[in-house]
Amino acid sequence: MTSPECRDSVEVLPASPWWCRFLRVLFFALLVRPVILLALGLAVRHRQRLPVSGPMVVVANHNSHLDTMVLMSLFPLRVLPQLRPVAAADYFLRNRFLAWFSYHIIGIIPLTRGRSAKGEDPLAACHQALNQGAILILFPEGSRGEPEKMVEFKNGVAHLVRQHPAVPVLPVFMRGLGRVLPKGEWLLVPHFIDVVVGFARSWDEVCGEANHKHFFVQSLRSSIDTLASELPPSGSLFEMDQ
Repeated sequence: MTSPECRDSVEVLPASPWWCRFLRVLFFALLVRPVILLALGLAVRHRQRLPVSGPMVVVANHNSHLDTMVLMSLFPLRVLPQLRPVAAADYFLRNRFLAWFSYHIIGIIPLTRGRSAKGEDPLAACHQALNQGAILILFPEGSRGEPEKMVEFKNGVAHLVRQHPAVPVLPVFMRGLGRVLPKGEWLLVPHFIDVVVGFARSWDEVCGEANHKHFFVQSLRSSIDTLASELPPSGSLFEMDQ
C-alpha cells in the first residue's frame, strides 16, 4: 500500500467545483433517496458494516444502472465526496451532458474496456483514488447481465487490490434491481430491493503473500453467494437495518 507521503503527492481526476458537489448532495437527498425508499422500497441487512471513510473497495453484483445509485444512497451524505464508482468510459462518456453528469454528479472514474495501449494501466485512476483515501465501487461481473442472475467475475478487481494489499474489500449483494430497471429499459418498474452487506477482507487477509488472483476472485464470489443465501424468498420491510 502506498505510503501517506505518496498519498498526498498523487493527484486523482480533477476535483469537481463546490457547486457540483452541492448539486450531488441535492440529487441524492431530494431525488435518489426518495425514489428508492418511497417509490420502490428498500431493506438493508448489516448497514453498520458500511465504511464512513476510505480507502476501501466496495464490490457488488450488477443487474441495472440503478445499482450504483442504490449503493451510493446507503452512505451518509457527508461521505458522497469519497465515493467513486468505476464505470465504462464508452457508455458514460458517450456525449457531453452524460459525461458532465457522470463526472461531477455521480463522481465516476471512467474505465476503458478492451485492450489498453502498450504500457498504459487502465486502472491508474483507481490506484490514485485509493491512494487518496477514496471508497471505490466496482462490479466484478463487468457489465449488466440477465435480470437477477450473476455471471462469472472478471479478474480486474484482483489486479487492482493486489497492489493495495491492506485495503479492505467489502462484498455487497443486491436483489430486485434487475426487475426495477432491467438492461435496455428506461422506465422504472416498482419492485422491492434487498441489500445485504458483508464483512470486509483485504488481499492480505485472503491471499497472504501468495499472488493468487483467481483464488481472490473466487473467494469474493463465494462471499457474495453467501450473502445472497441470507435472504428469504421475498423481501420484508421488517428486515431493514439488521
